Amino acid sequence: MIPVTIESVRVSLVSQQRVVILAETGGDRYLPIFIGAFEADAITVRLQGAALWRPMTHDLLLRCISQLGGEVLRVVITELRNDTFFANIHVRQNGEEHAIDSRPSDALALAIRAGVPVYVSDAVMDQAGGFPDPAPWLETPAETSESPEEDVGIFRDFIDSMDLGDLEE
Repeated sequence: MIPVTIESVRVSLVSQQRVVILAETGGDRYLPIFIGAFEADAITVRLQGAALWRPMTHDLLLRCISQLGGEVLRVVITELRNDTFFANIHVRQNGEEHAIDSRPSDALALAIRAGVPVYVSDAVMDQAGGFPDPAPWLETPAETSESPEEDVGIFRDFIDSMDLGDLEE
């Protein structure tokens, strides 16, 4: 098992889909997992340290586990099958450890509240983990096919076509 941290939750500007980014602890790999908007919000609230006046669903789940004498031990992203990730929440109750099947997003939202470690199976990280691509905005003008003037040409045409005579008064 590979220990990871919840690096961030991001939103695709194109599709508005949310993705949680898990970063390999002591390594260079990242694991992106697309998640729902509500789960993304539940994770983000905790990542940002925001306080809510009412408990969210994952806060309630943690309270239920605790009130029933259980303790969340860890979360494991266990499998990737047909483009779907699977996870287990490991809970100890009455001296017994239970692995509870969960969606990764719910497991991560619970893990961040319980302050427990998150792991990814070696097979999942090998299959879906990756190294970050170099940032495309670091290209120098010599490496691009268009000059900076060509990049803004469409905007320059639009601005030149505007009648701004009323702004001079």
